[in-house]
Amino acid sequence: MTAEGRRRRAFGQILLFAAGLVVLTAISAGSVYLVNEARNDSKWVVHTIEVENQVNALLLEVRRAESGARGYLLTREAGFRTDHEKAVAAIIPALDRLTRLIGDNPAQRQNIEQLSAAIETRLGQFAREIDFVGQGQPEKATALVSEAASAGTTIAIGSAGSAMIREEERLFQLRTANADRSQTLAASLTGIGSGLVVVLALISIWLVRRSARIRDEAEAQLRDANVNLEATIDERTADLREANDEIQRFAYIVSHDLRSPLVNIMGFTSELEELGKDIFRRIGALTRVPAGGPPVEAAEIPLDDADKQLSADFSEALGFIKSSIARMDRLISAILNLTREGRREFQPERIDTRDFIEAIVSSLAHQAAEAQAEIHIEPLPNIVSDRLALEQIFSNLIDNAIKYLKTGVPGEIRIRGRTKLGYAIFDISDNGRGIDPRDHQRIFDLFRRAGTQDKPGQGIGLAHVRALVRRLGGTMSVSSELNAGSTFTITLPINWNASNRNADR
Repeated sequence: MTAEGRRRRAFGQILLFAAGLVVLTAISAGSVYLVNEARNDSKWVVHTIEVENQVNALLLEVRRAESGARGYLLTREAGFRTDHEKAVAAIIPALDRLTRLIGDNPAQRQNIEQLSAAIETRLGQFAREIDFVGQGQPEKATALVSEAASAGTTIAIGSAGSAMIREEERLFQLRTANADRSQTLAASLTGIGSGLVVVLALISIWLVRRSARIRDEAEAQLRDANVNLEATIDERTADLREANDEIQRFAYIVSHDLRSPLVNIMGFTSELEELGKDIFRRIGALTRVPAGGPPVEAAEIPLDDADKQLSADFSEALGFIKSSIARMDRLISAILNLTREGRREFQPERIDTRDFIEAIVSSLAHQAAEAQAEIHIEPLPNIVSDRLALEQIFSNLIDNAIKYLKTGVPGEIRIRGRTKLGYAIFDISDNGRGIDPRDHQRIFDLFRRAGTQDKPGQGIGLAHVRALVRRLGGTMSVSSELNAGSTFTITLPINWNASNRNADR
């Protein structure tokens, strides 16, 4: 699958996931809303039933009070009076509770006012009837009962109560219908949501299986590609190693073959120098011979100014030739050393890095003392590597740190180390003259140097050090500013194993 196809597939999966999330959120929010509505409607249904029951309870207490009063009027029994008083005592609390329950309904508030007035009137009539009976005037009590009946107080109480019950029955039917509708909508939404969840789940399963199939195919292709890649890498590595060996052999042969003509040039230069001395002695002798006289000893006759200048120029030219030959000889020797080192097989061993560095510092103690430099060795991690290669790496870096300190400034060189992810990281820092950031890569090139060339060197050391570090499976970098010191950082495997032994990196 192409990158564009993978992006489209990923975008489609994200859209599906987003759609599923939106659907589930909407269903959840709708379900919660409808459930709350159904709960609220059910609460109002219960409230309606509670109001209706309270109306019936109030009317029942009124009838109980009426029955107790009539029974007491007819029989004069104390039990009827007790029942009457209990009923009267329960009427007012029941009426207050009913008033609180119907406070949200304007129509019921009007009915409760009529009911309250009628009940208050009837309670007053009850009290006078009981007082007349208690005073032994039953005929007045009977007349009062007839008066109450003709006034229709009891009928008014029943009518108001019936009106309230009818209103609550109407509300009951309305609220029951609303509750049923809310529950039906909630159930429908839940069902639809469940169906959508099932559909999304099926689509997700299909996508997952499709992705798994595509991934398996990609893994199979990757395995095949890896097999081919490993074979290609092995082949290219073998070719590269062979080419590298060929380059090293070529460099060795060229350097070795260059040495023979260089030796001849050096020999002939020496002979030419002796010959030049002899020639100028003869010139001096010839310029001083008198006409027809005997020859003069050359050693006793000074040269004329012109011949003397010619002799000096000749000696200077020979000096340039000899210095160039010496420099060429040093470069050829360095190249030969590099080629020999490149062919050497590394032998890994466990190295106590601190003792190892202290030995190198001790060998450079004389140079450090002359440069007034102090070398501080901080804790260092132990590693498994090639001892000779490490000795060349650290000796070169510490020697450079001493060599390029500032004149007249006490030198301070620090060597510290740490570990990270299976690698040992070494820092060699100094307070020397520093390196221009533009030359950070230049200093690692063969025969290339940076800064003022006032120190002996061929421009080979750092190139050789980086080559050794790479062969050991590590990296090398520098951090520096002019007149601000330098820090060379070397990263090496803590355990250099046989899998990368002697590999050309």
